[in-house]
Amino acid sequence: MKWTDSRDIAIELADRFPEIDPKTIRFTELMEWVLALDDFDDEPNRCGEKILEAIQAAWIDEV
Repeated sequence: MKWTDSRDIAIELADRFPEIDPKTIRFTELMEWVLALDDFDDEPNRCGEKILEAIQAAWIDEV
């Protein structure tokens, strides 16, 4: 997965962290969690606030 795969990332995060309310997560934590996903393979410096917002919104939709 790459940063642009926000829906796939959101699904993985929802599966991995079912107890977390995605509305309450800080972007610094979100970035760390995405980077730690097994299927994630992209450069940390390619991430920005808009990408994290898209991942968070997709995660909210997922739950």
